[in-house]
Amino acid sequence: MSASYADPHYADERIVIKKLSVGPTDNNVYVLIDPTTRESVLIDASDEIERLVGAVADSKVQAIWLTHGDGDHIRVLEPLRDTLKVPVYMHEADAGALKRRPDAPLNDGDVLPVGRLEFRVLHTPGHTAGGVCFHTDGHLIAGDTLFPGGPGNTRRPGGDFEQIIKMIREKLFVLPDETRVYPGHGRDTTIGAERPQLDEWIARGW
Repeated sequence: MSASYADPHYADERIVIKKLSVGPTDNNVYVLIDPTTRESVLIDASDEIERLVGAVADSKVQAIWLTHGDGDHIRVLEPLRDTLKVPVYMHEADAGALKRRPDAPLNDGDVLPVGRLEFRVLHTPGHTAGGVCFHTDGHLIAGDTLFPGGPGNTRRPGGDFEQIIKMIREKLFVLPDETRVYPGHGRDTTIGAERPQLDEWIARGW
């Protein structure tokens, strides 16, 4: 891993992940980097645009990927896309939240390259209709679908608890236990740490 990547949250020879907690609701924004090609993507556009631009300054940013359309995840999207001049990817079901259309859709099962890395799009509605996660071996960017101790909030307009539980069970909990989970807020967890709690979440209904 190149020493020029400042303060990585996770790094090995295959992948570098930066994690920035920004804004009044402590949103996590991630930068995913292939250290071999230095190509990167930025996940979400929550706040503190100067920090986000600085976080990709030591890489060749290729795109902005959005996990979903909640306002706290897209707050600085418009100035950020104008500054970075890269395409914005988002699931069509949440595209109405944007002032300008996304440049490309995210569909379940899509495989997106970042240099030599490949990330699979997992459509996981329930928190929002267009919520997605991004998975590569060992790592899951979970947006607001999965957190330590439970799923994302579904007690909201358009939220669907049964649906988000189905998505977590069928798409996320089939991943290996050691898969690191990077949520849209708060601390990391792993699939193995969360899977045993599923019945408890169902029983409490949130």
